[in-house]
Amino acid sequence: MLTELERLIRYSFEDTTILREALTHKSYSGEHKAVHHNERLEFLGDSILGAIVANYLYNLCPHSEEGVLSKIKSNLVSRHNLYLWAKKLDLGRFMRLGHGELATGGRQRDSILSNAMEAVVGAVYLDGGYPAAEQVVLPWVRTQELKQDDGDYKSRLQEYIQKRSRSTPDYEVLQTVGPEHDKVFTVEVSLDGKRLGIGKGRNKKLAEQDAARDAYRRLKK
Repeated sequence: MLTELERLIRYSFEDTTILREALTHKSYSGEHKAVHHNERLEFLGDSILGAIVANYLYNLCPHSEEGVLSKIKSNLVSRHNLYLWAKKLDLGRFMRLGHGELATGGRQRDSILSNAMEAVVGAVYLDGGYPAAEQVVLPWVRTQELKQDDGDYKSRLQEYIQKRSRSTPDYEVLQTVGPEHDKVFTVEVSLDGKRLGIGKGRNKKLAEQDAARDAYRRLKK
């Protein structure tokens, strides 16, 4: 099965145990005491991914100011974008998860998949160095739209609605799932009782932002 993932990312590992660790969630490690989970690789991959994307943008956009480049980079490496990348690779199918995560849909959870995507990048870097990590990251980055994103969709949604209505959007937590160390909140944003969007996040604030983003993009279509 790991060979299939290697084919998808177009990189063959010298040491597949590193890749297996990148695909091991903390919940699985908790049930199998001798097994390492992927959080350290996630930390490493986050930095390597950031460096690759920053270098790519620096060379691609020679006339852009630092603030613009930072916002574009932030959007490219956002959890949402990494989740979409992981979904495209069907990364959840390769994950090792604990029974609790498996029972609550962990293979599709955005936080698990986006973190694992970073861990995979970290694993590639450890196994093959920076050029190997670039080989995996750059083909994906080149398919992404280069746009700025300040991330504050709650303010954008508020401003959009205020121009058209005297009402204000309401945010409600619909569901909280997952273990204490990795909870996922589902939030609905509505206006005068009508649902505008739904979002998820590791805490209520992030879930509200995700819901506002969903609503804003729907309204702007």
